[in-house]
Amino acid sequence: MKKFNIKHAIIGELVVVLVLSSFLIYQHVREGSIDTFYPNSEKNYIKWVDFDICSAALGKAYEYDVASQTEEIKLNWIELLSYLGTRYGGDFSRYKEKDLNALVQKLKNKEETMGSITEGLKYYDYYLEAYTAVLGGFVGEYEIQVNSEENPEEKVWVKKYGLKAFLPVAKFFPYSDYDDFGVSRSYGYKRKHLGHDMMGQVGTPIVAVESGWVEALGWNQYGGWRIGIRSFDGKRYYYYAHLRKNFPYNKALEVGSVVQAGDVIGYLGRTGYSRNENVNNIDTPHLHFGMQLIFDESQKEGYNEIWIDCYDIINFLYRNRSETVKNTETKEWSRVFDMKDPSVQDYLNNKDKYPDPTQKRNLDDDPGDENVNPDAKGIEHNSNGNDTDNKNTDSKTNSDDNTEKQNNEN
Repeated sequence: MKKFNIKHAIIGELVVVLVLSSFLIYQHVREGSIDTFYPNSEKNYIKWVDFDICSAALGKAYEYDVASQTEEIKLNWIELLSYLGTRYGGDFSRYKEKDLNALVQKLKNKEETMGSITEGLKYYDYYLEAYTAVLGGFVGEYEIQVNSEENPEEKVWVKKYGLKAFLPVAKFFPYSDYDDFGVSRSYGYKRKHLGHDMMGQVGTPIVAVESGWVEALGWNQYGGWRIGIRSFDGKRYYYYAHLRKNFPYNKALEVGSVVQAGDVIGYLGRTGYSRNENVNNIDTPHLHFGMQLIFDESQKEGYNEIWIDCYDIINFLYRNRSETVKNTETKEWSRVFDMKDPSVQDYLNNKDKYPDPTQKRNLDDDPGDENVNPDAKGIEHNSNGNDTDNKNTDSKTNSDDNTEKQNNEN
């Protein structure tokens, strides 16, 4: 009798394990991430990134990087963060500044090198590649205009090393936000919000976070008027949605246009949720900002897309905002201080080594517009009032198209 019970107990445990395994496999298949569960050796690229670096760590590592450029030991902020990511298992809720300080002191004192410190760390290479894909275009050398000290009305060019990526909302324009990545949405179908909402005033100039080319431009029933910009290395796709009715973009832009970080690309609005173009169906004016990582072109559209939480990135980028000025005749806004990003010139001189910008995204199936993968995508606030996740806003809602038209004239 005792042997009989033991036998049945073992069978029972095996059944439980089988059921749990089947459930996990089903979940990964349903979410389109089976490759993360069973990596495909024929396609050796990263299948998933859970970007969790807090803005405090981003800022401190960046400051160490910049300060070290005049010192003997040069520090790379992405390498510093990758080491911490390896140590924390990617969980930066465990971040302590003393851990970063201790790492930097070892490097500065020549006690160790990044090579010796990371040797034998199994996952360091993964975090280095993943974090480079996220942050690779943010810091480097560039030239930018500043006001002359001798004559404040005159602009002069200066060479700099530092943050050359910008907050997407232009300088001096107010906005409010909170970490809304992954919250529930119900417009059209249930899904997760895979972007970051920045509530503000209709007409607020929206600027390019990073230099790149325009890969998508036009209307989508979910995102309304929207722009998609691809970084020159092809790793990052920046998505700017719900742009202004009647005047969504910088009029000079088209698919394939090259933009520099800090350029005005469009204007905040509340378009979307309609198959008809140029319709306001968003209650609260805001920019939906999304950032997609692409390690292989098969991840560009479909079930294998990688969208990351941008909340801490936005907090970090607040330190670099592009000042803009309005042309009263054309109603266009433009940047006050021009910039020369070496990556732009490199792209223009060597287009053959870069991905083809004419391979643009489908206007109806744009990643971030949430109509490709109903189980894993997200969009913003439903005009019928069903989606009430977002309560934090300074902006007043435009009640009708007449209000919108009046704003367009201002």
